[in-house]
Amino acid sequence: MTLPEFWFVLIAFTFVSYFVLEGFDFGVGALLPVLGGDDIGRRVMINTIAPVWDANETWLVLAAGAMFAAFPHWYGSAFSAFYLPLLAILACLIARGVAFEFRGKVDDPRWRSRWDVCIVTGSILTPFLWGVFFANLVHGLPLNASGDYVGTLGGLFSPFAVLGGLVVLAMFLTHGAIFLALRTRGGIRHDARALAGKLGLVAVVLAALFLGWTTTSRGHTASAALGAIVVAALIGALVCNGRGKEGSAFALTTCSIVALVSTYFAVLYPNVMPSTLNPAYSLTIGNASSTPYTLTVMSWTAIIIVPFVLAYQAWSYWVFRSRLTRDVIPSAPQHGSAVVGSTT
Repeated sequence: MTLPEFWFVLIAFTFVSYFVLEGFDFGVGALLPVLGGDDIGRRVMINTIAPVWDANETWLVLAAGAMFAAFPHWYGSAFSAFYLPLLAILACLIARGVAFEFRGKVDDPRWRSRWDVCIVTGSILTPFLWGVFFANLVHGLPLNASGDYVGTLGGLFSPFAVLGGLVVLAMFLTHGAIFLALRTRGGIRHDARALAGKLGLVAVVLAALFLGWTTTSRGHTASAALGAIVVAALIGALVCNGRGKEGSAFALTTCSIVALVSTYFAVLYPNVMPSTLNPAYSLTIGNASSTPYTLTVMSWTAIIIVPFVLAYQAWSYWVFRSRLTRDVIPSAPQHGSAVVGSTT
């Protein structure tokens, strides 16, 4: 494996980690008005992700940083072509993060309701736009000989791209609902399991359509196999969820998301941004990468840093593994506390 190939795989790993971990907390945030019947119910939901949501975003920082350093031409063309959608993602992430921190600062239902809107909006738009982003990468973009995007903003929202956005959103909602069933007791757990079954069916249909379309237009044997894993894992998750085996169901939705992101990168390889104008204009692992010296230094840095990130996140998930109930939530927000006060 060459250094550019190693970094292509590593960037795929960072996006896999981001989609798996942020996937369930986006799902929880988006389902806030659906499963959180009252303020205490919504606070239970938020507290399931309160200790980990910000650490989950670490993987997005690592992914963007790795793209910038390892494939500067890919980073430049992608961020130029998707400037407005990525700016919208950034705005959603900022508003969502601020909402988590400020929601419980004032004991006023209207105050909390306004921040809930930010959480829900950010949790819906962000996964949808990420799905649009990767669907466009997989399908290809009108890039000229300089690697510049020459299409329009509307061109980024083709039927294929919109379907890709809906697939990611549906899978994240299912992932989040199953996570809630895994991390709570009582009514929220029961309602989350029931909703996960319905959302999962939608995700299966959308994923089958999108991955079938992808395989037909640009796929190959490996991507077709990965696509089949996505659908099979989702179906398995629904079966486990229906039997009350939330742990197995969550493992299977995790598997489906891993396979989905892997499908993106399998279809892309050896390109990083294929051109629909002329295949010769496509950005590839070879012509978009940094110098061998840069990639060597980065490789040693990654070998040192990534294990620490993995260890910290594993520790945090282990510490905050207990199920939550309405009984642990005080009747009024406790301002200044580590979990309830600062995040609800």
